[in-house]
Amino acid sequence: MGAPDLFCAMLLAASAGHKVLGHQRLAPIAARLSGSGAALGPVLLLLAGAAEMAAAVFLLIPPLRVIGAVLAAAVWASYALLLWRQRGHTLDCGCDLAARAKPVTAAVVARPAGLAALALAVSTLPAAPFTLDAPFAAAGFLALYLGLSELLATPRPAWRTA
Repeated sequence: MGAPDLFCAMLLAASAGHKVLGHQRLAPIAARLSGSGAALGPVLLLLAGAAEMAAAVFLLIPPLRVIGAVLAAAVWASYALLLWRQRGHTLDCGCDLAARAKPVTAAVVARPAGLAALALAVSTLPAAPFTLDAPFAAAGFLALYLGLSELLATPRPAWRTA
């Protein structure tokens, strides 16, 4: 089990946990992203969290690794498509731990699209043997991903206009 597998599993599990802990904030967001009524928001949130957790667990079980990666790709591609439909609007997409409304830009859509591409790559690559450095590399990737998330949330940083 290599670092990309572990990174995907860690991110999926963290995202599923985020949905459990923040369900009151995230259920209306799920309804808005899907274009459904508010009553369907909690159900959609539960289904998304269950799919994320299943994908995370499957990624950790060698015979189910490919299924987990394909499921992860489907979940992240769905998020990308739902966000793409909202491009140009300002909303709290639920993508971050903090509640903050931000414009849905190409970069916001690219995050889940890039994760879907990574998951598809994981599904096609041969399984790597577990090494001691893999969890540390996966944790490092996760830290970089979360750091990128914070950079994207910066309203008008100087580096974007330079």
